[in-house]
Amino acid sequence: MAQTAEEKAWMDFMTPGEEHNMMARDNGKWEEEITFYMAPGAPPTTAKATCTNEMILGNRYQRSVHTGEMMGMPFEGISTMGYDKGRKVFVNTWIDNMGTGVMYSEGKYDPAKKMIELKGTHTDPSTGKSVPFRETMRWIDSNTQEMEMFMQGPDGKEFKSMVIKFKRA
Repeated sequence: MAQTAEEKAWMDFMTPGEEHNMMARDNGKWEEEITFYMAPGAPPTTAKATCTNEMILGNRYQRSVHTGEMMGMPFEGISTMGYDKGRKVFVNTWIDNMGTGVMYSEGKYDPAKKMIELKGTHTDPSTGKSVPFRETMRWIDSNTQEMEMFMQGPDGKEFKSMVIKFKRA
């Protein structure tokens, strides 16, 4: 029995592809050096953490569990990265024990830069409003990555709020 065009489209949509294989190459444990900038021009603070990545749900998504200490408190965060083959974008969620909201972002991979740029929103706890953020993840080599996060400052302008340097453990 031949597949209909709709059945073929669903089969393609549900089958992991090269983007999923790319994510899987980052499976394993990583050491993190984190630098935070709480406001534009504010002095940075630093922290160390670890991250463990694993592909889940039949290699369709990558779950990353981050643990460490932040601002003198235990920290745990979980991200889920996927690639939406229908829309041809990477999708990402982030939750942690320092809040009760979900950060959602999506973006494209630039092979020339070896970088994914994700754009999304999060809740500003002081106003309850959704505000934009931007994040870049750059692959320096197979054992080194760098993530930069940019938030919207009080003046409405973007500023670098965090840098995480990842080294494969």
